[in-house]
Amino acid sequence: MAIEVTFWGVRGSTACSSLQHVKYGGHTSCVSVQCDDALIIFDAGTGLYDLGVWIEKQKIRKADLLLTHFHFDHIIGFPFFSSIWDQDFALTVHYACKTSHPGQLGDFLRHHLFSPPFFPVSFDITEARIKLKDYLVGTSFSLNPHIRVTSAALNHPGEATGYRLEYQEKVISYVTDTEHVPGHTDSQVLALMQQADLVIYDTTYTEKEFAHKTGWGHSTWQEGVRLARLADAKKLALFHHDPGHTDAVLEMIEREARAEWADCFAARQGMSIRL
Repeated sequence: MAIEVTFWGVRGSTACSSLQHVKYGGHTSCVSVQCDDALIIFDAGTGLYDLGVWIEKQKIRKADLLLTHFHFDHIIGFPFFSSIWDQDFALTVHYACKTSHPGQLGDFLRHHLFSPPFFPVSFDITEARIKLKDYLVGTSFSLNPHIRVTSAALNHPGEATGYRLEYQEKVISYVTDTEHVPGHTDSQVLALMQQADLVIYDTTYTEKEFAHKTGWGHSTWQEGVRLARLADAKKLALFHHDPGHTDAVLEMIEREARAEWADCFAARQGMSIRL
């Protein structure tokens, strides 16, 4: 059994590129999980472009993509994902939300993301074999006989969804774009994280910044550490970095977080870890 997690994009809000953003990278949210011969992708931010290049080189022919929500930083890489223009590639896109209805995902792709003036090419001329699956948030579903996914609502403007992926005896929790309430434990988030081998958590702000960002829909590394401890998780990846956080800022955040709890790290673009 082999599980490998790769971070293709670790930023939130918008991609960024400068000499001060080299170590941690500037692509927005995209994480791949290889469970032996299965490839699962969390979110379709700008990091999805690089993942597509890698998929071509590896000659991978199928994948499952789990979307958390439709904000730009989580979907903007989809039209530039080279695999959707490959007739030999099979992609299943999954999306769970509070207001789920049949065809919602297809409506978004056809009438918004792949539609003028946002994009000049129609979704229906993509060449890959693409299946779209909508779920009501809170639903659990299987990607294959060995991989189980649980979804839960997150606290984010316009809604967002967190996922818990279980394969064999390993668990990965993907909880990005959620705002915690100080002094309150989100039971749904805690359930997603429970005894996870790896938690990927929204740590957009420092606590000082968070005090001025109420309602913006994001969290802190301090809350991530607190929840990971409560959930008895093994590792915590600080994720969805603010574009204003340069390498120097993120190095400082990572030092402070690891001093608080040694089993955490700041996710870096291109980083791979085996579980």
